[in-house]
Amino acid sequence: MKGIHQITISNASVRYEFSLKRNITVIRGDSATGKTTLVEMINEYYESGQESGIELRCDKQCRVLGGRDWKTLLPTIRDSIVFIDEDNEFLPTDEFARAVRESDNYYCLITREGLPNLPYSVEEIYGIRTSGKYAGLRQVYHEFYHIYGNHRPHELVRPEELIVEDSNSGFEFFSGISEGKNYT
Repeated sequence: MKGIHQITISNASVRYEFSLKRNITVIRGDSATGKTTLVEMINEYYESGQESGIELRCDKQCRVLGGRDWKTLLPTIRDSIVFIDEDNEFLPTDEFARAVRESDNYYCLITREGLPNLPYSVEEIYGIRTSGKYAGLRQVYHEFYHIYGNHRPHELVRPEELIVEDSNSGFEFFSGISEGKNYT
């Protein structure tokens, strides 16, 4: 599966709109920002369809994976967007990372922990920001934002100062590569 996939999911009180650009997207954030609500809404829509009162628009099927049966279920999910909430113990395992690499799905992983076994991009780590009004019957909108800013890797970075841990290897390395160069 390749490309950008737009997802809109809403019910009477909550709406999420976001795009997934790569096969692994990570959503982080504090408690009560709507991460688990997003996963629960997708799962409820998958189980009950429009009868759930949830509207889901996406060009790919959206699924939720969790629990002890993940190893049995994941091979049956193809060409889909798979959402996984942070309370799943398999998320940081080598076995799960291997299954993701062998899969043709996109993955949206809700976690506050690091996932060193998975090759995800810093550009695809998001938080959820809530906007709209809480009072009355107005819908609350949730939008994703880049946690690590909008720096593009191809842009030249010119730091004014560089702080290293000690005067040994780090200092020697940066002194060596910058020696004789004028960065102004």
